[in-house]
Amino acid sequence: MKSIPFVLPLALLAGCNQKAGDTPAATGSVAAAKAPAGTEWVTTVVETPDGGMQMGNPNAPIKVVEYASMSCSHCADFSDAASEPLKSKYISTGKVSYELRNYVRDPMDMAATLLARCGGPGPFFPLSEQLFADQRNWFVKAQTMTPADQQSMAALPIGQQTARFANFIGIDEFVRQRGVSAEKAGACLANQAEMDKLVKMRDRANTEFNLQGTPTFLINGQVVPDTGTWEALEAKLKAAGA
Repeated sequence: MKSIPFVLPLALLAGCNQKAGDTPAATGSVAAAKAPAGTEWVTTVVETPDGGMQMGNPNAPIKVVEYASMSCSHCADFSDAASEPLKSKYISTGKVSYELRNYVRDPMDMAATLLARCGGPGPFFPLSEQLFADQRNWFVKAQTMTPADQQSMAALPIGQQTARFANFIGIDEFVRQRGVSAEKAGACLANQAEMDKLVKMRDRANTEFNLQGTPTFLINGQVVPDTGTWEALEAKLKAAGA
């Protein structure tokens, strides 16, 4: 697995919402689609071949992908503003599917991502939303890290770094309070195959989409520029016919 540079994540926030790419062409209004009997699109969640988690109609004519970092404040702001209207107004209609692809940048990001994905697709979105909502508390704790703490942590193998960071900022306890056992959390934080998958997903984003920061959005496979807020993304969805 390629290493993740050990830096205090707060130093990365300044560039976490840069964009590049072309805007998808506008289309006419698309038709709604009912979920199968006894189900709802907002609770239909699968892991995609790209490694992301997708919510909604897998055949939705408008497919949104967000590359997000769990330690990015702009991503947390987007989650807070977008989670409810995106689900109730768009995903629930079957017109739009939404895939979150994690873009790991640092050990704190890796730790939070591993814990968000720990229970698989089902609890991924609720747990991610809750972790984003608590993000400011992690940052407060991370800011108490001394240079000696950073050096000590950086000397550890990446799997031990993530577990140590999770404990330092309290997110291991945070997910335990939400149904992830200590044993399960520990196994997820040490899951080398999952770490490799996340690094591969990040590297593919850099290579294929020339990702400049997070959040970055794709609509039907095209990067949408200047779309770091819910208001901006919703305008693009309406233009695409949602």
